[in-house]
Parts: sequence; structure tokens; C-alpha cells
Amino acid sequence: MIIIKTAEELDRMRASGRIAARVRDELARRTAPGVTTGELDDYARELIEKAGARSAFLGYRGFPGNICASLNNVVVHGIPGSQRIQIGDVVSLDVGVVFEGFVGDTATTVMVGVTDPNLIRLVRVAEHALENGIRQAVAGNRLSDVSHAIEQTVVEAGFSVVRDFVGHGVGRSMHEDPQIPNYGLPGRGPKLKPGMTLAIEPMVNMGVAEVEVLSDGWTVTTRDRRPSAHVEHTVAVMDGHAEILTKAED
Repeated sequence: MIIIKTAEELDRMRASGRIAARVRDELARRTAPGVTTGELDDYARELIEKAGARSAFLGYRGFPGNICASLNNVVVHGIPGSQRIQIGDVVSLDVGVVFEGFVGDTATTVMVGVTDPNLIRLVRVAEHALENGIRQAVAGNRLSDVSHAIEQTVVEAGFSVVRDFVGHGVGRSMHEDPQIPNYGLPGRGPKLKPGMTLAIEPMVNMGVAEVEVLSDGWTVTTRDRRPSAHVEHTVAVMDGHAEILTKAED
């Protein structure tokens, strides 16, 4: 069942979304050569606690980090630790917070001194795919209109979308109905209604779409070990537009 949020619940989701966005952007600024993913995780914990929130990830099904930090060929769910960031890395930072009972979920991929034009284009295409998907998240459209817009953007650029992991509804729980694939034909699935809140998250691979989960049970890598980019916003479906709840404050 897709949960429709009330006006009061949307206000609370805006608050959690602002915190998640602020943490995401502070982490992105801290992401630099020589920094470990564990240090980023510690910084995230400090920022989340200072905001009066808690990590939505820490302890979720046993996940050991406050954030997910995924480098290069790691698509999602990278466990923070001793891995040191280097020049030329792409680093996906996935942040989820719970504030006053509601979740804000967002991700960005940071390019650390990247000069490879194909890698730069990979990240930009992922960002563009997210934008195009969000544009379709309006009342009256079908859920698969979001999925199709993402896939079309990615495939036309010569990249591939991950099919094994998807976006999702979000609210009081981090994962609510519906699942939101990043591929599919338009005009299918449930009709979008005002008050639906969705975590839209393209995962875009430079090579093949196939992925595999490593022995730690969390880390998802591209099967061909080529780079991947991951971006995400929590949005609220509205009449005529989608409101980004995890947008950086002006």
C-alpha cells in the first residue's frame, strides 16, 4: 500500500529532508584525497547528532555504518572503514536520517580530482537522469513514467542502469511501497497522487548493468568492475510538480 502523507507529515518530511541534504553536502565538501570513508562516517555521525536526528542506516538489518560510502566500481551499500580516497575516485555518499519519526534519504556522487571525460560524463548523466525522473513524479502520471525517463536518459548516453536495486517509497520507514525501478515502459503501474513521497535513485554503470554482492553481504559492485554513479533525492508528488525534499538550502 502506498501511504499518502498529510500536510503535517509532509512538513515533518521536509525537516528530515533538510537535515539529510545538509549532511550530504557537508560530507561532499569533506571528501578529498587522503580522507578515509570511516572518517566521513564519523563526521556524518557528529552532524546527524548535532541536528537532533539519528542515522536511518546504522543498525538497519545489521548495517554497521552511519552512511554508505561507495567508491568507483561499488554501486551502493559501501561500508565505511579504512579505505582512503584518492585523486581520480568517484565517491557515492548515501545519507539517511530519521528526524521526528520521518526519514530523509539522499545520495550524491562526488568526483575527486577526476579528469577522465568518460567518468565525468557518467556522473553528469546520472544527475540528469535523476532530474528527468523527478520531472515525471507529478500527480496523474504513472509510476513507470519516472522509471522510463531515467532509463531513456541513461541508455541514450550509452550507459546502463542497475536493475537489481531500485528506488522506493519513504516516510516513517526507510523503505515503503512502491518500489521504483530505474527502467521500464511508460504509462504503467500505480497512478501518482499528491502526498506520495518517493526516494528516486538512479544507479548508472559505465559498463554492464549486472552487479554482485560481496561476501560482507552489503557491498554491491559492478560485475565488470567498471565505475558506477549513484544519486538520489526524496521527493513529494504534487499537482503539476514534484517537490524535492532533500534539496540544499539556499
